[in-house]
Amino acid sequence: MKMIRLFAAAIALALAAATAALPQPAAAYSYAAAGKEPMLDGREAILSAVQKGDWDSVGQSVTGLQGEIAYLDENEAKGIKAEFDKAVTDKSADQMSAALNRAFVAEIERRLNGAKDNLKDYQTAKVLVVKAKLFFDAFSGDLDPAKRKTADAGLNQALEAIGNPGIFGAGSKPANPEAFQAAEDSILTALRG
Repeated sequence: MKMIRLFAAAIALALAAATAALPQPAAAYSYAAAGKEPMLDGREAILSAVQKGDWDSVGQSVTGLQGEIAYLDENEAKGIKAEFDKAVTDKSADQMSAALNRAFVAEIERRLNGAKDNLKDYQTAKVLVVKAKLFFDAFSGDLDPAKRKTADAGLNQALEAIGNPGIFGAGSKPANPEAFQAAEDSILTALRG
């Protein structure tokens, strides 16, 4: 009986050691929380101030986004800074909405291009596609329903195209660069059209 207890204790100790050596599951992780996105928060502040007719607050909010706007103006959406400035100067809700939507399309394109460049790194590609989806969701209500549906389907196709590493390799699916490019083209055509 003593041998059985020692044997059971040894097995329990071995199982505990093996379990401790295995990677532990992380707490729930939200891709939305993977870094701040000032343009998302800024859009809400700007639109709220525009709705109230508080153009001083609109100007302050736009000024708070100058780093992001300058980056987009230099790298993704030439002339976007002038569009924001003109909307504030003219106190035009329509111009501001158009500038924000153009900025968001540029942010989506930037994230999709980053994902395309990182298709071999599943986690990075997925975070970038999910961030593109966050930008899309923030302004998709401003889109024509058919364009919204096309872009949304394209974002889902882009998520599929990045593949999946599976669990310990089981169920893995390689990235499909051609499918990703087709999805990106579909998304951007819908958003720009």
